[in-house]
Amino acid sequence: QVQVVESGGGLVQAGDSLRLSCAVSGSPFSSYAMGWFRQAPGKEREFVAAIAANFGRTLYADYADSVKGRFTISRDNAKNTVYLQMNSLKPEDTAVYYCAVSISWSRREYEYDYWGQGTQVTVST
Repeated sequence: QVQVVESGGGLVQAGDSLRLSCAVSGSPFSSYAMGWFRQAPGKEREFVAAIAANFGRTLYADYADSVKGRFTISRDNAKNTVYLQMNSLKPEDTAVYYCAVSISWSRREYEYDYWGQGTQVTVST
């Protein structure tokens, strides 16, 4: 059974940085694409970033326009972990951040099969 566990959330000030981690067990990690999504209070969950499966070729990453240039997704296949480095955080980045596993590199939630419980990120002014 695939397990997905996020960590690294917290309370920071605007302009600060934070790195989220997502550890995956029970799956051939390098064969899966990984995604980060977030859900702010009163809003629907939205796509943040995704990184393609690593087959020794160039890793492809995709970002929502709202985070492009500020967030970076990366993966360490040896540790079965994906990261989301978040810089220049803004109050509007406040949300619960979810990590998810997919066989397809996608922005669409329904293409992700396994999800973590989420980690809270709060950015104060």
